Amino acid sequence: MKKLIISIILFSHSISAQYTNFNIVKEVKVKNKGVVVSAHPLASEAGAQVLKMGGNAYDAVTATQYALAVVYPQAGNIGGGGFLVGVKNNGEKFTIDYRETAPKKASRDMYLDKNGKANTDLSQNGRLAVGIPGSIAGFFATLKYCKLPMDKIIQPAIDLAEKGFAITNKEADMLNSQREHFQKHNKSSILFVKNTPWKAGDLLIQKELAETLKLIQKLGAKGFYEGKTADLLVAEMKKGNGIITLEDLKNYKVAERKALEFDYKGSNVVTMPLPSSGGLLLAQMLRMAAFENLEKYQQNSTPAVQIMVEAERRAYADRAEYMGDPDFIQDKTSYLISDEYLKSRWKSFSFDKATPSSEVGKIIKQPKESTETTHISVIDKDGNAASVTTTLNGYYGSKVLVTGAGFFLNNEMDDFSVKPGVPNMFGAVGGEANSIQPNKRMLSSMTPTIILKNGKPYMVVGTPGGTTIPTSVYQSIVDVVDFKLDANISVNAPKFHHQWLPETVSVENNFPESTISELKAKNYVFEKVKYIGKTEMIVIDDTNTIHAVADGRGDDSVAVE
Repeated sequence: MKKLIISIILFSHSISAQYTNFNIVKEVKVKNKGVVVSAHPLASEAGAQVLKMGGNAYDAVTATQYALAVVYPQAGNIGGGGFLVGVKNNGEKFTIDYRETAPKKASRDMYLDKNGKANTDLSQNGRLAVGIPGSIAGFFATLKYCKLPMDKIIQPAIDLAEKGFAITNKEADMLNSQREHFQKHNKSSILFVKNTPWKAGDLLIQKELAETLKLIQKLGAKGFYEGKTADLLVAEMKKGNGIITLEDLKNYKVAERKALEFDYKGSNVVTMPLPSSGGLLLAQMLRMAAFENLEKYQQNSTPAVQIMVEAERRAYADRAEYMGDPDFIQDKTSYLISDEYLKSRWKSFSFDKATPSSEVGKIIKQPKESTETTHISVIDKDGNAASVTTTLNGYYGSKVLVTGAGFFLNNEMDDFSVKPGVPNMFGAVGGEANSIQPNKRMLSSMTPTIILKNGKPYMVVGTPGGTTIPTSVYQSIVDVVDFKLDANISVNAPKFHHQWLPETVSVENNFPESTISELKAKNYVFEKVKYIGKTEMIVIDDTNTIHAVADGRGDDSVAVE
């Protein structure tokens, strides 16, 4: 077994039960073992611990999500939602949609002022920004695919919350950067705000969150959607302008949907259907790029990047016009990924110059905002695979912590079209298809994906990153399938992103300057960013060797059964 390990000894404490020493493992090659890849080493270890107890991939991915709610509160959550794509070793494919929904009192124009102008601060911060959380319902919907009872699956997270763990330098910086937001949007003091700045090695103990998790352990999903926790959540709504009611919580339902499947160069791609735009975008981008035989080129070469960017441009223009909750709109997926449609879309492509975005949609000035989601990739020793992306939307969601319950609430209402034509916090423009309606799911970019070769899992992949998620998964697949690169190179190579609007192509700071220069000569405009996403990838080769890689951009880590 090959491992790249970064040892972290963060805190010296006399109580050995506290989680103060742990390893960040970036890469593993192993056979006949289950592996978990997530954004935090303690969460990955929680998943691996459940595998060792006899659990399968679905036990592990659920335990990891609970643990992320404790150790990765900026995105891991019980106050948000997510998508799960699963492929069982018998070939069964399934998805679980536990995306948040709009409260019953939500309305199309709820974020518009008296002059009809969109107030995106209300959709992005504070209590009115909160959609009905779906995570806990999603975990219980996953339970029918699990081998262990929920009381065992949730226990590692309870231990982490109750006993405490040492935070990393990245986590300390994140908490310090959000201090003013926490103070602004919480009526009382919260444990995430200290008198002195957070630093690596500080112990984070979350007693209130532990009690909330124990209620779920004891009472099941009703321990969250009814009773004490529900009462606390609704009381939090009433401290401001929040509109979620006890009825909203009690009536929340997950949706189990047919996976979106399509062929890509002999492999079967299994991904999330609407209301994830990600799977549909992925299908469009891969199929359009295939018209130009990408395998002839090299990763991040000028022709390869140009082809891929132009596929991104056209797909994201369609996102704005056609995509939304399939329970509320006409689902045009089959049309949008058809060869006939995509060939017509690709006719305007030219190697000579960039296609102006004005040719595929109306130009609107876009803001730039950051994003935070989190992804988990799991495969067990029996060949069951799970790919899960989950989120609060922005960093720490709405910034509102439920008093007495210890968890952050999402700000997912911003993923609706606050006003058709007005971009959300990630710059994505939406139209009527994604307008606000009660009980409707907001459009998402999350793209949990599993690729099968000869009917068996070949790749499990996903990433955080808002609207950059589909393009990062797209690049990951092209790197492995077309460019024949290994998982480590694919995950850690510099990434790029384009989304129709704004016109610019975002690239990481270490992106090849020669490619940038050559594309600038073809009228492409670039901006440099610190990083794009944090991809978690598992690739299984023809010898059944599992190659698991955690992204080097964060504290992401692999754990082995």
